[in-house]
Amino acid sequence: MKILIIRLSSIGDIIQCMSVVTGLKNTFPNAQIHWVVRSDMQSLVKIDPRIDKAWAFDRKEGFGGVFKLGAELKKEKFDLIYDAHSNIRSNILKLVLCPFGICNLMNKNKLVTRHKDRFKRFLLFNFGINKLPKPFRALASFQTPLAKWNVKAFNTPFENWAFPRETEQKIEELVLANLPEGQKWVALVPSAAWELKRWPVKYWQKLVELRQDLHFVVLGGPGDDFCEEIRSVAPERVINLAGKTSLMESFCTVWHAPYVISGDTGFLHAADLFQKPGQAIIGPTAFGYPSNPKMKIMEVDLPCRPCTKDGSTKCKIKEERKCLMDITPRMVADSIDW
Repeated sequence: MKILIIRLSSIGDIIQCMSVVTGLKNTFPNAQIHWVVRSDMQSLVKIDPRIDKAWAFDRKEGFGGVFKLGAELKKEKFDLIYDAHSNIRSNILKLVLCPFGICNLMNKNKLVTRHKDRFKRFLLFNFGINKLPKPFRALASFQTPLAKWNVKAFNTPFENWAFPRETEQKIEELVLANLPEGQKWVALVPSAAWELKRWPVKYWQKLVELRQDLHFVVLGGPGDDFCEEIRSVAPERVINLAGKTSLMESFCTVWHAPYVISGDTGFLHAADLFQKPGQAIIGPTAFGYPSNPKMKIMEVDLPCRPCTKDGSTKCKIKEERKCLMDITPRMVADSIDW
C-alpha cells in the first residue's frame, strides 16, 4: 500500500500534520508513506524515518511545476491520498491524481481532505461567534479526517526521530555539555512572529529568578535581542541560543529538553509532537492549543479572546495583551512539574 500526504507549508502546520504518521503506521503498518512538501521545508519531514519519500515542490516553478509534479506522483499509483493543505496548489495536485473526485466513486474515501472551516473562522474573528471546537486543537484537526480510513490511534509514543548527525553534535556542544551533570533544565521560547502573542520579557526574567533550582535554555532567532535580557538575570543558569542555532537545531533542542515553556509557536507544536511535558502560554490566538496531556495550558478567561488567528492584528481592548499580562510568572513557576 502507498499513502500520499499533501502538506506544503507552513512550519507549524507541517509539524502538527506529522502527528498523523503514527496513526497511519498503527493502522497500515506495512504501508509506504510519501509526503509532498515545499522544498525549503523538506528537512522537517525528513526527521521522521517512517516517511519513505518526501516530494519537494519549489514555488519558483509556478503552477506549471505543480502540474509536472502531479504527473510524477500519478505514476506512483497511490492507494490513499490525504490533502492536509486544501489550497490552490494542493487542489491542482488532486485534480491530476483524482480528477473531480472520480477516484472516490471507484474506491470510496481514497481521497480525503482536511477542510479549514473558513466560514466558521470568519464568524469568530469578525463577529465573535465561535462555532469551532473549544479549545481548538490544530494537531487533532489534522487527525480527525483520517477517521474515514479508520485511523484513530495517534498517541503511541515515538522516539526514533532522525535528526542529522551534525545537528545532534551541535546541540551536544552548545547545550548538553554546558549543563551540570544531572541538572534539570527547561527550554524557554519567548519569541513569536507577532508581538501580540509574546509573553512580556520581564515575565520571563522573573520566571528565571523564581526558579533558582533550574537551568534554562532560551530559543530564538537572530533578531531576538531580548533573549539576552532574559539570560542576564542569571547568566550562570541560562544558556541563550538566540541566533546561534538553525531551525532544525532548535527543534532538536526541544526534542532533548526535559520540559518546554512556549507561547503559540512552531516550537510549541514541536513539543506537542514530541509529547514533551511543559506549558503552553496561550493568549489572543485561537488555534495554538496542544493535544499532548503532559502540556499544561496557561490561559485566562476573557470575553475578548480569542481575537486573532495568528497575532497579526491589534489588541481590541484598552489593556493591551491583558490575556497574557494576567498570566503571572508565579503562576508559571509554580506549575513547573515533571
